[in-house]
Amino acid sequence: MEQRARVTNSFQIGLTGGLGVLTAIIIGAAISQTATILTYIGIALFLALGLDPVVRSLTKRKVPRPLAVGVVVTGFLGAVALILWAIIPTAVREAAKLIEQIPDIATSLVTTDLIARWDSQLGGAITTATNSGLDFIGNSANWPVLLGGVLQVGIGVISGVVGVVVVVILTLYFMASLEGMKDYLAKLSSASKRERFRKITDQIAYSVGRWVMGQTSVSLVHATSLFIFLTIINAPFALLLTLLAFTISLIPLIGPLSSAIIVITVTLIEGPQLALIAVIYYLIYLQLEAYLIAPRVMKKAVSIPAALVVIAALMGGTLMGVLGAVIAIPVAASILLIVREVWMPRQQLR
Repeated sequence: MEQRARVTNSFQIGLTGGLGVLTAIIIGAAISQTATILTYIGIALFLALGLDPVVRSLTKRKVPRPLAVGVVVTGFLGAVALILWAIIPTAVREAAKLIEQIPDIATSLVTTDLIARWDSQLGGAITTATNSGLDFIGNSANWPVLLGGVLQVGIGVISGVVGVVVVVILTLYFMASLEGMKDYLAKLSSASKRERFRKITDQIAYSVGRWVMGQTSVSLVHATSLFIFLTIINAPFALLLTLLAFTISLIPLIGPLSSAIIVITVTLIEGPQLALIAVIYYLIYLQLEAYLIAPRVMKKAVSIPAALVVIAALMGGTLMGVLGAVIAIPVAASILLIVREVWMPRQQLR
């Protein structure tokens, strides 16, 4: 009898464990299938949190919240429309021009003194690889493969436009219902802890919102100064590089360095002198951003250790690319704030 009970108990444990593993696999597959939608939701939520401090500043000036949301939403939509109208056509033209000049760019890079020295040290490997790539592009038999890539790019562009529209709509909904969402989350906690829970929720929303707005402002300063610099030195693809730099620099620490590498590489096309000027510019700007711009802009946002920023950005980037890296940092900031406000006080009481 006792042996049968042990067998039954072991079977129940095995069955429960198997069901748990199966459930985890199903949940993982569901998350994988809906990764794009979850990314849109995450971006929209953080945009709403980033715009919420503006709404709060208007409500402090006795503006009713619905009217404040309407004003911010109108400004947000106007800014998006202005960006699409003013920047996208030029960026598309520059991107097309860049694609057309890829063979010339590859040839000019290979013939620079530095690359030529590396090529001679490697026994002509760089020249061979470049010529092979250009021959592949020039061979008409390979055009169907290239055309398939172009079609994929076109589909990606359409998906990107649809994604922007979805994110904008979700952002508007989140902004309008942000306070209601906080109230609903507070009701999920026990009545004795509801006030504390709502306070922590407000702190997270405020700090993350300040972080999103602050980091966007830092990226905007970076992009604006870079566009002025590239225009002054008459660098190629100034607007395209500016848009790329703005997007990448939304990731602290890693983003500005990555954009610096890209800009310096592109300016190397025009010659080592222009690339040297770009290096000097970034050496000066990165110091200004690290010690002057970012501390002033981010002083009201939640403080995140540099190591945590890098780890969060790498993990988010591995899971969901650049957007994942951007979203991962506010998520890490939220977790850090919860640890400071909930877990650490409890440990102090023990």
